Amino acid sequence: MTLVVAAVGAHTASAAVTPYGTNDAGGFRNVLPPGTAGTNDLADFAAFTLAGTRPAHSMDQLPLYRDLEYASPTLTDAQVPDYFKDATFGVRDGDVASSISPRAGVTILRDKAYGVPHVYGDTRADTEFGAGYAGAQDRLFLMDVLRHTGYAELSSFVGGSAGNRQMDRVQWGLAPYTEADLHEQIVNAPRLYGAEGAALIADATAYVDGINAYIADAKSGRAKLPAEYTLLGKTLEPWKVEDVLATASLVGGIFGKGGGSEVKSALLERSLEQRFGKAKGRKAWSDLRSKNDPEAPTTVARRFPYETASAFSKRGLAMPDPGSVKDAEVGPPITAAQARAGAADLGARLLRSFRAHPHASNWELIAARHSATGHPLGVLGPQVGYYIPQILMEEDLHGPGIDAQGAAFAGANLYVLLGHGRDYAWSATTATSDNVDTFAEVLCQDDVHYLYKGKCLAMDKLQRTNSWIPNASDHTPPGSETLTSYRTVHGIVTARGTVRGKKVAFASARTTYGHEADSAIGFSRLNDPGYVTGPASFRRAVDGISFLFNWAYIDGDNIAYQLSGALPVRAKGTSPDFPVFGTGAYDWQGFDPADRTEKTVGYNQRPHAVNPDSLVSWNNKQAPGFAAADDKFTYGPVFRSQMIDARVRATYAGGKKATIAQLVQAMEEPASQDLEAVADFPILKKAIGNPSDPALKAALKLLGDWTAGGAHRRDLDKNGKDEDTPAITLMDAWWPRLSQVVISDRIGPAADKALRGLVAPSSTPPGGDPKAPDYDDGWFAFVNKDLRDIFSPRTVKGRWSLRYCGGGTAAGCRRALRASLKDALTVTAAQLYGRGDCAKTPDPACFDQNRSTITGAISQPPFPFQNRPTFQQVVTLTQRLPR
Repeated sequence: MTLVVAAVGAHTASAAVTPYGTNDAGGFRNVLPPGTAGTNDLADFAAFTLAGTRPAHSMDQLPLYRDLEYASPTLTDAQVPDYFKDATFGVRDGDVASSISPRAGVTILRDKAYGVPHVYGDTRADTEFGAGYAGAQDRLFLMDVLRHTGYAELSSFVGGSAGNRQMDRVQWGLAPYTEADLHEQIVNAPRLYGAEGAALIADATAYVDGINAYIADAKSGRAKLPAEYTLLGKTLEPWKVEDVLATASLVGGIFGKGGGSEVKSALLERSLEQRFGKAKGRKAWSDLRSKNDPEAPTTVARRFPYETASAFSKRGLAMPDPGSVKDAEVGPPITAAQARAGAADLGARLLRSFRAHPHASNWELIAARHSATGHPLGVLGPQVGYYIPQILMEEDLHGPGIDAQGAAFAGANLYVLLGHGRDYAWSATTATSDNVDTFAEVLCQDDVHYLYKGKCLAMDKLQRTNSWIPNASDHTPPGSETLTSYRTVHGIVTARGTVRGKKVAFASARTTYGHEADSAIGFSRLNDPGYVTGPASFRRAVDGISFLFNWAYIDGDNIAYQLSGALPVRAKGTSPDFPVFGTGAYDWQGFDPADRTEKTVGYNQRPHAVNPDSLVSWNNKQAPGFAAADDKFTYGPVFRSQMIDARVRATYAGGKKATIAQLVQAMEEPASQDLEAVADFPILKKAIGNPSDPALKAALKLLGDWTAGGAHRRDLDKNGKDEDTPAITLMDAWWPRLSQVVISDRIGPAADKALRGLVAPSSTPPGGDPKAPDYDDGWFAFVNKDLRDIFSPRTVKGRWSLRYCGGGTAAGCRRALRASLKDALTVTAAQLYGRGDCAKTPDPACFDQNRSTITGAISQPPFPFQNRPTFQQVVTLTQRLPR
């Protein structure tokens, strides 16, 4: 291999570099838009601002990702490399763009094709140092944004606009940590996890050393100094291990959790009782809750019982009194006018992205016996949103105990989080399982003391003071504010109210709070070729991940699935759905307030499978009997995973053998489909009947033709308009109206408001700001279940206790649906889509575009809608390697 050597500083003793393909079984491809590069200096900024010239490798993977939509549905195996780049370990001869040695024992190669960092270390510490240095090379300013966001001090870093301050409020209300709290997690790791915990801290220390080495080089002029620091008037501050934990708290608090909506759910139940009476109200709540709907699509067929207790278990039940609940205010109020003015600020953009994208990942696996190659096939990837630069970064890491290539979160890339090892690959989808509960702390003495095991304890008062001055991107006048959260032994106080007249504080207990770095143990195992040797060791590896994710695995012979996460074992006879008292008698089993540990569900009791015919996850329900988390009301008869699963099964139905192109298309075709039409139009058509009104007849034909063609929202001829724009526009206008008459009118205004606070009728309500639909949460299953119960009851398993549409009668429902469709015909495209950057082009093609969260000085325009993972692997392994 010929190397272009450019030593950084005086370090010339580079690590040994292995040839391309060493210890790699082959068959790995991936894509991560827009590109690898993400650290831009003033020269880069000037070139972009003055001439529109983008830095090398900042957008070169976007065309691969974007254009797959135009290749499907006629994609061939030979075309797959056009859309997914080679991801083999190492760099080919002649493809080395650069080689640096930031310290003795470390070599970082960059390939000419896409600029991916390939890190080699003589020791494990060297490899981790290189990971930190390469991460800073590609994402330093974004890493700093995430670091400050994790500490809830974004406003101190980039400016005091309302959007930035709101992001701080959300984070301080979700994961407030003092420096002492974070340091305690570092100290506790070896004590709680033994040698693996000690190794984790050593790895993190070396990783931080690498980041700080890059910062030193940037300050001295030996490496790029990100332009954003100059533009904001900020200096580069060194990193410490605590900063990595603060960054990781974003992952755990946003992507790796579920549940925590017990108070909202209780308020919905109370409002339904007021509407229907106690008995019927409880049944109506159970209908909508969809906790264990027998029609819900699942990843595995085997039953895995979890949260089997009744929602109305009386032991410790703490139902809030109606009208008493008030959210805990973390900081001074931000007015609606201030929020609107700050909607375009970095913090507001981050917050929208964090809230929108945890639930759009998917993976698809087909067993070897159904593959044309005789080996398993896989298409795998997480959806974390679209960022400039991307919040994920690529890396190829090699050293003692580490052989892995793939993606990791910027600022937490000490290991590959999603990618492949020597002869296996893995990926994840957010599980949305239930690791967050709400405890009602009974107050004593005053509003900041509570009863626990017979004692009146003071809450921890956690404060963060931010201050800011105007800068080039944020002209907010100088100011400061102090954020305040209160913490009990169970968790963070999120609301206050009364229960049977007693004053309480509702505390959110998350199993991973205080353990933000613990999941890194599982990732370390996944990166270790000596640890992962097959499905069994893979399952043990991800058991070390306390965040909640659905993990997929593939090697040359096997496919497997395992749910990770610290799922608490609740006190016997307590409700898993509503708040319980926090007096100590109803704690999680084995709860230790000092270490914030508890008894959790073992990995054999969590959903898993090895070598079924196929496996699909698109954030759907994991298994029969595995109850939906209390914040997940949408595991009913309709879920978007069905669109992929049906296509996957069709590839091998009747003895056929599946190809990798077919599996890619099984993912890509649903990426542009409208779930409302695909799943619900057939029953809507039956329910609405054959109206005599010509306008309604024409509307039904329009929607029917679109649905028969797949109900796609895409522009294959690239003329700027979706092929079925009139039908899409009509469905977008009709859906909120039909949802109103099917569900809202029957349950009444109070319950309707409470239900919408838990799950909106659609993931992208028309009339709002432009946003790509993801079809994760919505009333798709509600509409489907109720209309089939009224018009096709013999097809329904697990029938609801009440019928809702049109007052519960077929005639009333039909009249209401026809009226809603008639009303939808009066809605204009401008009313639906004419907001934001679609004001001049109000149509779905504009509205649905994938828009990136800009976190630096260089931006990127939107690109056509695809509802698919951000980082994606295509895996066609044909062999397993000896260890």
